[in-house]
Amino acid sequence: MKKRTPNSGKSNLSPFKKFIKEKPKRETFSEKPAPRRKPGKKLEEKLKAKKDQKIRETVYGSSDKQIKKPVYDVKKVISVAKKVKEESEEIKPKKTNEVRLNKYISNAGVCSRREADKLIAEGLVKINGEVVTEMGYKVQPNDRVEYDGKLLKKEQYVYVLLNKPRGFITTTKDPLERKTVMQLVQNACEERIYPVGRLDRNTTGLLLFTNDGEFATKVAHPSSNTQKIYRVELDQPLKEEDEMALRDRKFELEDGSPYIDGLSVNEDDRREIGIELHSGKNRIVRRIFEHFGYTVEVLDRTVLAGLTKKDLPRGKWRYLSEQEMISLKYLSGLDKKKKKPAKDKGKKRR
Repeated sequence: MKKRTPNSGKSNLSPFKKFIKEKPKRETFSEKPAPRRKPGKKLEEKLKAKKDQKIRETVYGSSDKQIKKPVYDVKKVISVAKKVKEESEEIKPKKTNEVRLNKYISNAGVCSRREADKLIAEGLVKINGEVVTEMGYKVQPNDRVEYDGKLLKKEQYVYVLLNKPRGFITTTKDPLERKTVMQLVQNACEERIYPVGRLDRNTTGLLLFTNDGEFATKVAHPSSNTQKIYRVELDQPLKEEDEMALRDRKFELEDGSPYIDGLSVNEDDRREIGIELHSGKNRIVRRIFEHFGYTVEVLDRTVLAGLTKKDLPRGKWRYLSEQEMISLKYLSGLDKKKKKPAKDKGKKRR
């Protein structure tokens, strides 16, 4: 056998040595990272400016990178809002007891504001002994206003409830000289009252009168949600499918879908129906049933803002009681004052 010589072993390992030499050194993580350099003064100022920036922009949404959302400094916004409010309160004129002359005459029960403008233009109104023809004149609390030689004073508010019969029109004046509801309450008071809302000529029931303009506006406005209940008699029995459509409000009129608060049907005679709603639109009850092909033969308003016809015959009127006025003004929102939320007083730590 031939003996292996060292040269022969070297020649056999030469290719591996070559591979080991050419193989790059492997990176190791045992080495410590190089220490970071402290930023210079200029870089520190830039970083500080970014932190103190009052409005920063943040990009959100990977698909919508162009839209930028501002982040506000809440403390700064609140302080600026307070300053603006204080400045606006200083500029805003304070409320006074001054009243426009035409409104003063109307409140005295002489006539309407439009008619009062004509009286002022004709020089029939005197203030403190002098004729005033200025339309926008404002009456001071201590002024003496005279018309036709009489001293005008603000009227006391009057509230009258009428059980209206058929055949009377709800208006103060009728050019065709038809019967109006004003003829039924002409002896109720000396003050100039007018109807709140309206009832059709052939509709009967409760109608309110007053000379309190603010109260009348509140009660008649849809936002006050004044309750109205009507008794209805149709020309034919109400079908069950039509009753379901009325209850579910699955119908629409030319001016929208009315909101029906309640509906009751007399099962012994399905021609008699009770309906409750808050809407004050013209002929709303009649139009609702006409939409389903019915004709309303009798329509009577039995409840108005909690007031009923108890002890009030048809064609008669009565004054509202003090308790009724309190409840009416509460329902209309005149007596509701905004209360400031009470601050929670935390217990002091000892």
